[in-house]
Amino acid sequence: MKSNRPPHPATLAAQGLGWTDAQTGAVVLPIQPATTYIRDPDNQYRRGRNYARADNPGYDQPEALLTALEGGAASLLLSSGMAAATTVFRALPVGAHIVGPKIMYHSLRRWIAGYAADGHIAADFVDMSSLDALRAAVQPGRTKLIWAETPANPLWSITDIAGAAEIAHKAGALLAVDSTTASPVLTRPIELGADIVMHSATKYLNGHSDVIAGTLTGARDDEFWQKLVAGRSSGGAILGNMETYLLMRGMRTLFLRVERACASARRVAEAMVRHPRIEEVLYPGLPTHPGRDVAARQMTGGFGGMLSIRVKGGEQAAIATAARVEVWKRATSLGGVESLMEHRASIEGPGTPVPSDLLRLSVGIEDSQDLIDDLDRALSG
Repeated sequence: MKSNRPPHPATLAAQGLGWTDAQTGAVVLPIQPATTYIRDPDNQYRRGRNYARADNPGYDQPEALLTALEGGAASLLLSSGMAAATTVFRALPVGAHIVGPKIMYHSLRRWIAGYAADGHIAADFVDMSSLDALRAAVQPGRTKLIWAETPANPLWSITDIAGAAEIAHKAGALLAVDSTTASPVLTRPIELGADIVMHSATKYLNGHSDVIAGTLTGARDDEFWQKLVAGRSSGGAILGNMETYLLMRGMRTLFLRVERACASARRVAEAMVRHPRIEEVLYPGLPTHPGRDVAARQMTGGFGGMLSIRVKGGEQAAIATAARVEVWKRATSLGGVESLMEHRASIEGPGTPVPSDLLRLSVGIEDSQDLIDDLDRALSG
């Protein structure tokens, strides 16, 4: 019986959109190291390439795949998640007002604050889990961008994307969503009204802790999007050929990895809720999480592979717990196949909104019971 249903996104990812090498038939496209391309005899570039900084053929497949997965109009690969995010802010007019979340990736929060202090933009940070707080912070006509991160690192608070989009558009602003921890497997912000989706592709999109990369996907290929395209080229925030190849390799297993991480994270969270040495478990999939209803509405297939635990006994107890793990690895980053643990307050430094007793956990693809047992041993001392 023939079905007219289009391929599932997992199929598109696994097969890399079905692209093959035209010359050899290879199911993996070759790495193209060239930086420059031959002009036609009349000095034109009819094959569409002139210089790799502006137009690298290695970008075509991963950008096309990400665009399909996000349901957008176009995508860009950039040299890092920070490069992707800052490219958006640099494209805003001088003096533009932006609203961002109080809880977000700390390096970007610090950069935005510095960029605002230098007079490039004006910035306010609010509790983005509250649409009322967001609405109160927006200045119609002056606010040009709302930046959301959901689930927000490392407290995993949830922003109502559809609600935030309505507020942004009513005020004449754009909504950009850092969807790194959800990935397109769980959330498609453009379908909920977002204008731009950003990923630190270092994390779930690559998934193997061997590539630094960032991505942007636009709902429309419009004037602002073309500013981002120009910003990547003129700013030199480009991705190398080997990194592009490795990112594409990682994206092909995206659905398998994220689905496994979600299932294991939920098991870990449910086990840790009952642990006598834990004060609180922060995970959007728990019934006690204040953002669970919104998360359930906009996250399909799971609540993510990230959670945090607050250890009884304060900062020293948390650090001592991290010192005793064996299966979990004490390291920065998230979204890889290996499970990572980090004491966030000491990483973020003075002024962090992160509680000092908090450990951030990135659940990988190991056996979930091994992760639970290791964490139990570490907590029990």
